[in-house]
Amino acid sequence: MAAPRRILTAALLAVGSELTTGETRDSNGGELAASLSVAGVTVRRISALPDRLDLVTDAFREGFGSVDLIVSTGGLGPTPDDLTREAVAAAVGEVPVIDPEIEARLRAMFARRGTPLPEVNLKQAWRIPSSVSIPNENGTAPGWWVDRPDGRIAVLLPGPPREMRPMWSGWVLPRLHERGLGDGRVVRVLRTYGIGESAVVDLLGEPLFRAANPVVATYARSDWLDLRISAVDEVDTAGRTARTGGQVVEDAEAAIRAALGAHIWAEGETTWAEVVGSAATTRGIRFATVESGSQGQLAALLADVPELARAVVDRREQGTPTGELPTGDELRARARAVARESGTPVGLALAVLAEPNQTLLRAAVTLPGEPEDRRHVLDLRLFAHGPHGRFRAAIAAAAHLVEVLRGTGDVTA
Repeated sequence: MAAPRRILTAALLAVGSELTTGETRDSNGGELAASLSVAGVTVRRISALPDRLDLVTDAFREGFGSVDLIVSTGGLGPTPDDLTREAVAAAVGEVPVIDPEIEARLRAMFARRGTPLPEVNLKQAWRIPSSVSIPNENGTAPGWWVDRPDGRIAVLLPGPPREMRPMWSGWVLPRLHERGLGDGRVVRVLRTYGIGESAVVDLLGEPLFRAANPVVATYARSDWLDLRISAVDEVDTAGRTARTGGQVVEDAEAAIRAALGAHIWAEGETTWAEVVGSAATTRGIRFATVESGSQGQLAALLADVPELARAVVDRREQGTPTGELPTGDELRARARAVARESGTPVGLALAVLAEPNQTLLRAAVTLPGEPEDRRHVLDLRLFAHGPHGRFRAAIAAAAHLVEVLRGTGDVTA
């Protein structure tokens, strides 16, 4: 039985020469790090390793001596260059053997496909004495949970995200929490838009960002500027809880909301599609969009919004041969037309002009029964270009639609 040990530190290993040669990128490390940091675990390193037994073995040995948890992804396939099992076995000094239950499960899986189990796949039925098999419902490679006598843990997961994610969230995380994952930290994320990091720091003040509890940090993403607030219980000199972590977070959030106001658009993992969908649902409307010069970025951004009745991508202005954006009146006419053709009360038209070092955009929203002198036209210059500039233009148009919907009265047809 492993000794009790709180899991406060971790190392993440991505195994596969395709990662170290640049043929593919590790997307698992960021997801796992985010999941662990929410629980208050410090991820000390994220490493990519080639398919070399000595290097992978050394990484596990080093991890077993320095962190509470090692999570590896990749290297669990059936071929000779899949070496993660061998590396862990070598690191802990144990010999892998075929587990009859895992072998039976693999043979049944291949039988359902109408083919016998290839002998090479028997490697995926290996297990060492200190490991427990982690079931994989979406592939042939089960994972390993390895317990060390001092309470440290290694978790081996397959590399494909569609296999890794459900194994991590459905099987591994609950067991890690049972073992004492993290420091009991409470975390809240506020998603901001329309304000930069330096302005956020100016409004909130540097002392807030230097405090030990709560910990407040900004994270610039492609679609949001996130503010992450995390805190643990405050304990007085007598060992009594003065404020819980939740109370510390709530107090910090109240101060941040007071300072940033309307720049805070959402919380947690909320997407722009959810923000737009919520605004449309609140007003009880459906809407349609038409865009040009953006290569369909707006349609892609809002594809999951149920209230989006129609998304038109006008390819005639791809590359913007005229070098000019349509006027606001022209865009309003397009917005009215797409709304009318789609049988919806609200239309949104976006036009994008890509320049060498910047992106220009103009967007218009039309509502039913509006007077002609009331205009909802957005003009914006973005200091981003290429695909990122077009993506940011789509976000700006979506935000413009939300602001219009939130600022009007009844817009039902």
